[in-house]
Amino acid sequence: MKKVIALLMTLALAFSLVACSSSDSNSGSDDTSDTQEQSSTEDAGTEDASTEEEEEDADTEEEEADSTEDSTDGADLSGTVSTNGSTSMEKVMSILIEAFEEEYPNVTVTYDATGSGSGITAATEGSADIGLASRNLKDEETGLTAYVVAIDGIAVIINPENTVEDLTLEQIAGLFNGTITNWSEVGGEDMEVAVIGREAGSGTRDGFESVVGVEDECVYDQELTSTGSVITAVAQNQYAIGYASLSEAAADDSVKVISVDGVEATEDTVKDGSYAIQRNFNMVVNDSTTLSDAAQAFLDFCLSEDVADYISQAGAIQP
Repeated sequence: MKKVIALLMTLALAFSLVACSSSDSNSGSDDTSDTQEQSSTEDAGTEDASTEEEEEDADTEEEEADSTEDSTDGADLSGTVSTNGSTSMEKVMSILIEAFEEEYPNVTVTYDATGSGSGITAATEGSADIGLASRNLKDEETGLTAYVVAIDGIAVIINPENTVEDLTLEQIAGLFNGTITNWSEVGGEDMEVAVIGREAGSGTRDGFESVVGVEDECVYDQELTSTGSVITAVAQNQYAIGYASLSEAAADDSVKVISVDGVEATEDTVKDGSYAIQRNFNMVVNDSTTLSDAAQAFLDFCLSEDVADYISQAGAIQP
C-alpha cells in the first residue's frame, strides 16, 4: 500500500513539472513576439522619419536651386547696348539706364544725345541698337518700329494773380512769338506780357516750341537753365508766362497751370491725348535687325510697368 501511494505521488510531481515547463515556454514565446513587434514598429517609424527627412532635403535643394537661378538671371546677361538720339530724353534715359544696370550689372548701356533725326538715322543704318526720338516717325521713315516709352506733357504756367484761365494754341503761339504783347488781348488785364523760357538746346524748350509751332520764333524776356528756375521766375512776376514739365508744375502751388483749348493739363488728359502740348518719347528699332539679348532685355525693361516710378521721377508720364 505504501508503495502505491509513493508511486502516485511521483507521477503527480512529474505532471506538475511538465505543466510548469509548458507555461514557461509559452511565456517566453509571448515575450519574444512582443519584442519582435516593438522592434518592427520602431523600424517602421525610423524608416518613415528617414523618408520624410529625405523629402524635406529634396524640397530644400529645389528651393535653393530656384533661388540661385533667379539670382543669377541678371548676372548671366552681359554685353553692350548702344542708344542714340533725342536730347529731350536725357533725363528719362539716364534714370532708366541706371536702374537697368543695377539689375543687370554685366550690361553697359551707352547714350549719345545727338537729336531725334540722328537717332532715327542710327536705327535705320544700324549704327545704334536703339534710336531715340521725341517725335513720332514720319511716313517716309519706313522699316522701323517706334515704341512709346514715355509721354512728355508740358504745362503752360502763369502767375496766380493773372485772371486768365484758358488759352488756345494759337493764342499761346502769339504770346511767345511776340504778336500778342498785352494780356488784355487774350481776356486778361491790361498789362504787358513777360515771356519766360528755357535756354537754347533745352529738351523742354524744343518740345514746347515744336508742338506749339514757334521754333526759332520765340521772343524771350528771360531764358533760364532749369525747370525750377522758370517756375520761380513766373511765380515772382505777375505779367509772366512760361512752360515746364507737367509733373513739376502741377505739384507747385506758386504758379497756375492753365488749360489749353478748354482741356486741363493732367496726367489723364496727357495719356488720352486730349491735352495738346505733349509728345511721345520713342525707342526706335530696325525691323530687319534682331536685337541682341542685352538690347532686347533693355527694351523690355523700359516698356515694363515696373519703370513707372522712374519715368515719373524724370518728369514724364508712362503711356
